[in-house]
Amino acid sequence: MAANPKTLTESIVREHLADGRPEPGQQVAVDIDHVLLQDVLGPLVWMEFEALDYGEVDPLVAQYLDHQVLQFDERDTAIHRYLRTVTRSHGGHLSKSGNGICHQVHRETFVEPGVTLVGSDSHSPTVGGFGALGIGAGGLDVAVSMSGEPYTIEMPEVVAVRLEGELGAWTSAKDVVLELLRRLTVKGGVGKVFEFVGPGVESLSVPERCTIANMTTELGATSGIFPSDERTRKHLARLGREDAYRPLAPAEGAEYDDEVVVDLAALEPLVASPGMPDNVVPVSEAAGTAVDQVVVGS
Repeated sequence: MAANPKTLTESIVREHLADGRPEPGQQVAVDIDHVLLQDVLGPLVWMEFEALDYGEVDPLVAQYLDHQVLQFDERDTAIHRYLRTVTRSHGGHLSKSGNGICHQVHRETFVEPGVTLVGSDSHSPTVGGFGALGIGAGGLDVAVSMSGEPYTIEMPEVVAVRLEGELGAWTSAKDVVLELLRRLTVKGGVGKVFEFVGPGVESLSVPERCTIANMTTELGATSGIFPSDERTRKHLARLGREDAYRPLAPAEGAEYDDEVVVDLAALEPLVASPGMPDNVVPVSEAAGTAVDQVVVGS
């Protein structure tokens, strides 16, 4: 066993550490590999980037046109025209309207295990399903990261979410994170990274892991992350990117600041009732509720 065995989160932070001590509560500056932008907050980020006169982007920067795709009025059209121009002029990647949702396209196209990502979208932790560390951030922080400057953050606590068993019939990955919300509330993850460990991890596909990592945002968490394993390799192979794979896991004996245990086999289908994500009840309690509208996709 290695001396001072590290969690996966700490290992990635140390690999990208520009300054500081990666201990809970301490300020750390972390080098960023990827920056993700969408078309709601993306314009503000680019305006700040240009105001700071940085020039070319340094890390991989991907701008997605995926939120305002219906173009309700001329303002949406003007914003997309600006984003197309500014992204190309500063060396970023542009995903045109209709290509798909930023989290899905980015993980299929760019994400590699072990990379760091800062995004102007709160659900940037989605990439944690691949063993990457994704963090949602404010406009100025994202703009500075686009220049190649390190991202500064207070080192979060790392909480082990130990998954046991396998999901049963009619339960899904969404039920895993709804169960965490039911127990911990929308403030239960503030200042924390949820690191998913245990034998149950192996039973979950990469898309299922991404679903869970995505919704750690609803817990108020800094991020959520899974190990990169044989499931990850096979998924990257299906995407034609097997060369991006590398195995990543917490060291044996790594110590966590806290632990939560979830028995996947004991879960039942859950639903978040109005009007907060942590107002979670079993689907059976909502049975018979009249449905006025059904929204599919985005």
